[in-house]
Amino acid sequence: MAKKNKATTAAGTAAGAVAAARANPYVQRVIEDDELRDNVRVAFEAARNAYGRLSNGKAPAKVVMDDKKFQKDLQTAGDALKDAATALREGPKRKKRKGGAGRKLLLLAVAGGLAIAVSSDLRNKVLDLLFGAEEEFDYTSTTTPASTPTATATA
Repeated sequence: MAKKNKATTAAGTAAGAVAAARANPYVQRVIEDDELRDNVRVAFEAARNAYGRLSNGKAPAKVVMDDKKFQKDLQTAGDALKDAATALREGPKRKKRKGGAGRKLLLLAVAGGLAIAVSSDLRNKVLDLLFGAEEEFDYTSTTTPASTPTATATA
């Protein structure tokens, strides 16, 4: 019976820990923010590589002072951790709205072009505004058509 109580208590404690983790805003940020997770992953990998170079059998002082890859890994890990800490402090970045005024202007231009293409009355008004009113005239010929001589049939 003692085992059952310990198992029940452990399960209750685990459930409480899960609930506390879900309520923690930092845990929520790690869950939701892909960039933050990527920064932590990059920092971990760079630190692991640096530790591997430090513990490869060479004198640690020599590795720290002379090994360029070790120094680069430390720099990468530091930069990634700094970016992750900044992201945690600042909160989630707001997604930029795509389009905005440019999208509205494009939609307006397309709708206007379509309206002009479909409506001949609107097209004539726009052309009159752009190039002036069209002069209307009727063509009347001042010459009379020449009569054609009829050919006589010879048999």
